[in-house]
Amino acid sequence: MPAAVAFALIVNDISHGGAQFGTADEARAMLDRATAALKSDVAAALKKFNDEHNKQFRDRDLFVYCFSVIDGKFTAYESPLLLGADIREFKLYDQPIGQHAYDVVRDAAEGEIVSIEYKLPKPGTKTPAPKEAFEARIGDQGCGVSYFK
Repeated sequence: MPAAVAFALIVNDISHGGAQFGTADEARAMLDRATAALKSDVAAALKKFNDEHNKQFRDRDLFVYCFSVIDGKFTAYESPLLLGADIREFKLYDQPIGQHAYDVVRDAAEGEIVSIEYKLPKPGTKTPAPKEAFEARIGDQGCGVSYFK
């Protein structure tokens, strides 16, 4: 499964080819909207996050991803291939980025915004570029939005 997760993430990033990238402020604003939606109705929020046509939670290379802090399984992701996959199994350049993302959110206070940094090639390139993900825990969900720095 980890290879499938890595493939889905990279294909997803490459599919944004010539698109303009989102900014840190836009990523944070999207996470704030996602947090408000989760606080209102978790099931409805996850449905919105997984809706490929919902521009409120999908804009260029920005999108909301969520996972259960109980079992680590993705509950929202831009690519449906990752739904149900365990974030803790994801490794990037032999680094346990998924476990780190899971641990940071699981250990955060409810609603606290935390961040992780990692590298991933920008769409259309092969050279790893810096990325940052803002994440928050709302109930049993850990959700985030990442952007290229």
